[in-house]
This record gives sequence, structure tokens and C-alpha cells, in this order.
Amino acid sequence: MNVRRWLGVAAVIVAAAVLLKTVPAMAHHSSAPFYDATKKTEAMGPVTKFLFKNPHSFLYFEAPDATTGQKVEWQVELGAAASLTRTGWTPETLKAGTIVKVAGQPSRAEGSHGMCCARITRPDGSPIVAGGRVTEEQQPPR
Repeated sequence: MNVRRWLGVAAVIVAAAVLLKTVPAMAHHSSAPFYDATKKTEAMGPVTKFLFKNPHSFLYFEAPDATTGQKVEWQVELGAAASLTRTGWTPETLKAGTIVKVAGQPSRAEGSHGMCCARITRPDGSPIVAGGRVTEEQQPPR
């Protein structure tokens, strides 16, 4: 193999490696365009559905709308099932009918009832999973 061909092959390998490294980073997205981090909303009601999947799990529950008082279905975007599993969650953690209290960042979409970055507890404030965290931890200053 001559030097020119060798350099061409090396350049293709480097380009492929760079591409493979950057594509997963670009695939992950921020929640900022979809949820308002400057606001907090809270609701409580029975679980209607719990989707335990990757890349995001979702919790659905019924609770009154804050302005109309009518029952609506809330959608809560959670982390990946793989991450939830590491903290003790399973597909059976939240069964239909379980009453939950959810506090999180509201959806920016007009008229929607969505949340993310939520703290989910039982109505009395106790954790859903034994030993689970129920308070938001502050990161220490750097």
C-alpha cells in the first residue's frame, strides 16, 4: 500500500470515529424548549398509565386542572427505564389507581397538562420506592 492510499484510509477511519462520537451527543436534547424551568406546578391523583421504556418513561395520571377544576390527564416525562431501574423502579412500581403527588416544571405548550423534572411521591410525601429520595438536592457550589 502506498503512502497516499494509507493516508486516505487513515482519514476515513478518523472521520468515521468523529462521526460516531458526535451523533449520540446530538441525539440527546434539553427539556428547556418544552418545559418552563422558571415555574413549578403540582397535582395529585390516580395513575392511569405508566410506560417504563427507553429513551424516556412516561407517567399518566388524572388530576384537576388548576384553572377550571375539571379532571384532566397529566403526562409526566421521566428518565430512561435504565436509569429508573438503578434507583429501584420497575415496570410495576406505579400501578393504575395508585394515588401520586407530582411537582415539576410545567409544559410550555398552551393548554397542555405536561410536566418534566418532577418529584413524585405518595400523597403524604413519602417516597414511591422504599429508600427513595423525595426532596430536591441542591448541587454544592463550585
